[in-house]
Amino acid sequence: MLLTITTTATPATDLGFLLHKHPERVQEFSQSFGTATVFYPEAGDERCTAALMLEVDPIALVRSRGKNSPDFSLSQYVNDRPYAASSLLAVALADVFRTARAGRCKARPELPGTPLPLELRLPALPCRGGPELARRLFEPLGWEVDARPVPLDEGFPEWGDSRYVGLTLRGTTRLADALNHLYVLLPVLDDGKHYWVAPDEVDKLIRAGESWLGGHPERGLITRRYLGRRWALARTALARLAELGDETEEELEPAVEEDAPADVTASDEAAAAEAEAATEAESEAASEAASESGTAAQTEAQDAAREQAAEPRSKPLNVLRREAILAKLEELGAVSVIDLGCGQGELVGALLARPRFARVGGMDVSPMALTIAARKLRLERMPDAKRARLTLFQGALTYTDKRLSGYDAAVLMEVIEHVDPPRLAALERVVFGRAKPAHVLVTTPNIEYNVRYEFLTGLRHPDHRFEWTRAEFTGWATRVAAQYGYQVAFVPVGDDDPEVGPPTQMGVFTLDQRS
Repeated sequence: MLLTITTTATPATDLGFLLHKHPERVQEFSQSFGTATVFYPEAGDERCTAALMLEVDPIALVRSRGKNSPDFSLSQYVNDRPYAASSLLAVALADVFRTARAGRCKARPELPGTPLPLELRLPALPCRGGPELARRLFEPLGWEVDARPVPLDEGFPEWGDSRYVGLTLRGTTRLADALNHLYVLLPVLDDGKHYWVAPDEVDKLIRAGESWLGGHPERGLITRRYLGRRWALARTALARLAELGDETEEELEPAVEEDAPADVTASDEAAAAEAEAATEAESEAASEAASESGTAAQTEAQDAAREQAAEPRSKPLNVLRREAILAKLEELGAVSVIDLGCGQGELVGALLARPRFARVGGMDVSPMALTIAARKLRLERMPDAKRARLTLFQGALTYTDKRLSGYDAAVLMEVIEHVDPPRLAALERVVFGRAKPAHVLVTTPNIEYNVRYEFLTGLRHPDHRFEWTRAEFTGWATRVAAQYGYQVAFVPVGDDDPEVGPPTQMGVFTLDQRS
């Protein structure tokens, strides 16, 4: 099985730095089921291609799987695994390109954050759901998808198409994001994992999909298939995505109607996650039936299944948090607002929907997040008057940036906990000392509330550097306010539990006019 990665960025050989594999070498990596080889069919300044070839040993594969093998008899030894991309390729990709997937490059630290023009090619990929499913999975991530069915036999076209597709993806994105898309979605397309699915696969899924999975329209299907249809694990993953209160997790929480009831609890959201799993299971079954027969009636059945199985849902924490921030901004009389760490633009979109906010800014360190935000906001089709109110740009909160100045209010919604504690002082200087808006709204998780999340162990998100108690947040906010000439008030967000407090704590900083 083969994967090629091509870029035309100049110089294109920077791909070697990102992959940590020298273009002039052929490198082999032993796997429990075969051998992975990395080589470069072409390597020039204008075009560079890296290839990952996986040679599967059927005997080694059977031995490595032991009693957990789902295959029967001869099919364990005679199958498509040596030829077609599958979860085995995803495993090899994760091992061979581990550092690239993490977005690290010591030699050229600026490269991992740079979007590149990329072309990914997989000549033969088992795809249960056909080319349409490939498009449904990759197009929402910004890829141009060319998925073509592979005929059973070109000499006998009347035999029809096989279950394989030739897949080509083209787009401009960070290499780390592209590799993580493949890592998650290859076994989803194949609808089979060829190794034991343990509970730690939930953490792997959330780490690989943290910046894109929750906003994906097929997140339920992706979660179930990635976890080998182990429903207990799928429910755990969906509940974590639905419950955990974080701006990064906000991107992972299912969309809900804005007029849903506001009384939300952890158990309510877990139940909602289970309901969504059941809903999307029925929808997936209908979708696959439609893809096999292609009839309009079955397509209508898919839509009906999605509508009829849906149940009323409580507002998740990310919606409550966003509403609390909007209400406070209106109460403060802010007219211009910048969302620092805007992610995929949920708050930015809500601000633009209210004409009272005449100037709206959004800044994020991730180019991929900004690309998705622009797509979600439909920037290319936005009316000129609305577009004139908006500014989106890339930046880091630990560096002085004149673009942050001139706003009535700045919002740090679930951002500070992603900053290493030694770097917090730099963030404080940049936001409160240099930009110095009249108001700063800061929200962060209340770690005391974590005991109310049934599925949670540790912090709410793998990227969190810390989570504070109410006393710790109050101490930090009070110190910062005194140091930079602000007054600060505290507002609970979400269910204010009498024992452990609210799930989210918000500090509202107001500049002391005497300072």
